[in-house]
Amino acid sequence: MKINSFRLALVLLACSFVGVAHAKTLDKVTQASANEKGCLSCHDGIEDIIGGGMLAAIKALGAGHKDPAGCVVCHGGNPTATTKKAAHSGSPAALSKSGGPTTFYPDPGSVWIADKSCGQCHAGYAENVKKSLMNTEAGKLQGNLWSWGMHDSKKSDIGNYTMTDADGPIPAVGSAEYKDYMERFVKAHPDQMPDALKQVPEVDVDQITEHPNLAAITYSRQQCQRCHVGVNGREKRGDYRGAGCSSCHVPYSNNGFYEGSDPTIAKDQPGHMLVHSMQATREHKVTVGDKTYSGIPTETCASCHNRGKRIGVSYQGIMEFPYGSPFNEKGGKQSKLHTKKYAFIADDLHHQKASLPGNPEGGLLCQDCHTSIDMHGDGNIAGTTLAQVEVECEDCHGTPNKFPWELPLGYGEEFQQAIDDKPRGLTKELPAFMTMGTVYPPEDGYLLSARGNPYGNIVKKGEEVIVHSASGLDFKVPVLRSINDKDAWRSKDGKVAMTSISAHVEKLECYACHADWAPQCYGCHVTVDYSKGKTDIDWIANGNAVGEDGQTADHPLGTNGLTSPGKVSETRSYLRWETPILGINGEGRVSPLMPGCQVITTVIDKNGKTVATNEIWNTPEGKGLDHAAVQPHTAGRRARTCESCHNNPKTLGYGIEDGRYMQGYENGFTVDLQTADLDVIPSKVTQQIPAIPKLDHDLSQIVTRDGKQLVSVGSHWELTGPLPQEMREKMERTGLCMGCHQNMSNAELWAKVDSKPQGWVTNEEHQKVMDKFVKQAAAQAAKKKKWWQQWGNNDE
Repeated sequence: MKINSFRLALVLLACSFVGVAHAKTLDKVTQASANEKGCLSCHDGIEDIIGGGMLAAIKALGAGHKDPAGCVVCHGGNPTATTKKAAHSGSPAALSKSGGPTTFYPDPGSVWIADKSCGQCHAGYAENVKKSLMNTEAGKLQGNLWSWGMHDSKKSDIGNYTMTDADGPIPAVGSAEYKDYMERFVKAHPDQMPDALKQVPEVDVDQITEHPNLAAITYSRQQCQRCHVGVNGREKRGDYRGAGCSSCHVPYSNNGFYEGSDPTIAKDQPGHMLVHSMQATREHKVTVGDKTYSGIPTETCASCHNRGKRIGVSYQGIMEFPYGSPFNEKGGKQSKLHTKKYAFIADDLHHQKASLPGNPEGGLLCQDCHTSIDMHGDGNIAGTTLAQVEVECEDCHGTPNKFPWELPLGYGEEFQQAIDDKPRGLTKELPAFMTMGTVYPPEDGYLLSARGNPYGNIVKKGEEVIVHSASGLDFKVPVLRSINDKDAWRSKDGKVAMTSISAHVEKLECYACHADWAPQCYGCHVTVDYSKGKTDIDWIANGNAVGEDGQTADHPLGTNGLTSPGKVSETRSYLRWETPILGINGEGRVSPLMPGCQVITTVIDKNGKTVATNEIWNTPEGKGLDHAAVQPHTAGRRARTCESCHNNPKTLGYGIEDGRYMQGYENGFTVDLQTADLDVIPSKVTQQIPAIPKLDHDLSQIVTRDGKQLVSVGSHWELTGPLPQEMREKMERTGLCMGCHQNMSNAELWAKVDSKPQGWVTNEEHQKVMDKFVKQAAAQAAKKKKWWQQWGNNDE
């Protein structure tokens, strides 16, 4: 690992709090001022980090350590020092002895020291977060190495850090019902709920020539792992953030500029927090200029959730596109966000400002649905997203036949197993860990998650379900049982799909139909080049290089910290968003699929020799052109049409237009003067499209019509895969129009039909005609049956 020491020295000379370049020197601070104001003798004007009773407690504690503003309670340091160096070192001895900071912490939210800062009030959170997916990214690593042919098991046993879950399978937090549920869950799914992780190793560059797929480790360490909370955000527009607790709870704008009133923080240098305030619950308001808000804005989540499954940017309605259009007023293209350019498709209905009647104009925040355990973990090591996330759509919306509280625990994640049908009910009690934030009145009771934890912000009130958003807004939830009881369906299609075809409710995820779209980046073309000493940022190396002050090697602005050998470049084959493929997810339900790690790899070793060219690696289930089950976070009120599933080969896994395009890539394409039999005429030619030797089908195809699986579908759960052959055959209704239209010119036949349509008819009239035909056929069959019952066995 390497770091630019000269550059780092310069930056360290200019930086301090959260990498802050000071705009004011400290040599004019007098001892009297330091004794009176403590840290505010320099940072006068800085925003309060929190409000209410917590701020009062912090200030009271700080006053006992000669810092009336209470900064030392979280940051440590020496509040009565008169120089910056002395102020930003050490910590009051009494504070350290009582479990507080042991030295100066530039970012107290760092997960590596948070037990001594945030943990003074929020005990246990730091330990839980360390073992959560937000920090380990175990599933991402396992899936990536699987696609590169380096991991042949669905066991998640590798992560960003080596760790052991020493306290056993019972969660550290949660209701009694949740703890019981998860103890059984861990026992049933040991590969997805491991008790230990090993850190993904460094790459031995000397082995690359013989084993080029080891480049998967470089790809992961440099590209995929930058978003875990053990490190700071990448210094790119949209990616600025703090580490650990500060990743989510301290606001950073996309441009990374400070807009507060601390005179020591430069306002013209990107990479700083927006203001020195914590964003969290409804109760604490954050003020930026003339705007005040509460809760954690969606864009904070999107600073990480813009890669992989891309759920953050998808929720906002945007998808990466290479074009950068439309032009701005100066004729330039879009500014890059998360290093990409975007097109707007459609935002999730939960995000949209347009609301249902009776609801305020505004959207839900991510934290309004996702629970504390979804974010912080529960003290167990989760190996995949499904292992950690406890929420299901039905927890709030129920089903057409049952209210949410009438559903059993485990509904929605049955894993194709029978579950106890005992109603989960409601509760008026919150576990202790949920009382640290805003506590809303329970009304008739808090709703429960699929795993038995109460939603502290979602309550039953009479016949209504109310979501209290951290933004300050309250929303009424459309409850399916109520809609069905009142026959208040918005469309006939919805009523038929939800009430007449039970399999839709029993076997499908809600978002199998209600996901408007999903980002589909087909083909992940990756070059990893180790020649000429090329290097890039190694996020796992950074996360494992932690100082006494809790800061990782990437913390100082302008450095990005440690690097490792190799340099990665990426591009795509093509992009789509419409009608995602359907498959089976890890819970055993029908779900949208999207391209996962579809790596097509070129590797150049340290001597400049190309040791792999457009290579596709193999997995135990097929080519490593993985498709992953996904909750796209693109829900729309208008669901997919019947035809988009039952009359669409792509949806069934057969590829766009039955996979008839994008053929011939295994040979490549040369475009030049040709003879009639397609022989290239010139001798000096350049191949236009290089060959991908193992790619003999469209990247959107996952299975053949006779049931041969072509590519990997999911790497974490045994149930994940294409739609089963029997299900595909039952679903597909392509070509049904021919049943009638092959007879359209048969005048003799139509002369016998009572309700022959006259000329062109609308779709609605067409449906009425078909409905009449079906009912007439049923009536004729009933007459025939009745006649047979009466006369069929009569010998006379």
